[in-house]
Amino acid sequence: MKNNFCLLLIMMIVLGSGGFAEAQPPKVPRIGILVSAGDPSGPLRIVEAFRKGLRELGYVEGKNILIEYRYGLGKLDRIPSLVAELVQAKVDVLVVSSLVGIRAAKQATKSIPIVMLASIDPVGNGIVESLARPGGNITGLALLTRELSAKRVELLKEVIPGISRVAILWDAAAPGPALAFKEYEAAAQAFKLRLLSLEVRDPNPDFKGAFQAAAKSRAGALIVVSDPLIIKNRKQIVGLAAKNRLALMYETSRFVEDGGLVSYSASDLDQWSRAAVFVDKILKGRKPADLPVEQPMKFEFVINLKTAKQLGLTIPQWTLMKADKVIK
Repeated sequence: MKNNFCLLLIMMIVLGSGGFAEAQPPKVPRIGILVSAGDPSGPLRIVEAFRKGLRELGYVEGKNILIEYRYGLGKLDRIPSLVAELVQAKVDVLVVSSLVGIRAAKQATKSIPIVMLASIDPVGNGIVESLARPGGNITGLALLTRELSAKRVELLKEVIPGISRVAILWDAAAPGPALAFKEYEAAAQAFKLRLLSLEVRDPNPDFKGAFQAAAKSRAGALIVVSDPLIIKNRKQIVGLAAKNRLALMYETSRFVEDGGLVSYSASDLDQWSRAAVFVDKILKGRKPADLPVEQPMKFEFVINLKTAKQLGLTIPQWTLMKADKVIK
């Protein structure tokens, strides 16, 4: 009789609590993604590449994964507050790019895993302890953008053999481009080129004045240092280059596809797709501290031949043969 009473009591507790036998729905992980440039009005190719990477790993947005998007609109001063929003939302993983974004995330949380897409040396800039063993809660991809500065100068000399002066267009209010300018300064000196610094700043970057200064100084070409402010205004920059008949070297192929002349970089789309792999590993239990930071295995040299013709440039055949992509 006592045993029957105990059994009845257990059944009442089970039924009253919703039933232990009834499986609880699995928690849907939430990813916070911060895009320093761009806005939510239209899908960005890098965001689509990230989504595609997730889909290939079996994640369906809205079903077995949720994504919180934040857009910096190309304004670096917005980024720390956007990072704070994602941290307060208690996302399971943060995906961030730009030096400002990575530093803000590192300062904002020590517990949420962070997947970075870094254009600078993450070890030299104190983001991770080493590439092989990052330590802490940050891992991801080092795009080697800065390490490619000398190669871009070298390729520019091939595209325009008689060049003697190069201008550098950069956002003087951002830490990443300041590092970039030093790299280009050293590269220009090594290749015996005179360097002209063209600085722009938010909120009213004077791109028109910068191009006028480049033309006045008779710069043979201009190198554009990528950052959120520059990417946000890339169509204006490409248009001013065409108007001033100035050859531009870029740090991302997006500019060349918009009508720029040449670029040399790791593929943005490949790297954002690869970021999804890091997210997957972390969601499956891997710790960022134990996930080595990856570096690109392949770089893209892209030439817009149509733009070259408009500028009256004849690209040497052996340089064209080096190109991974030629836009005609």
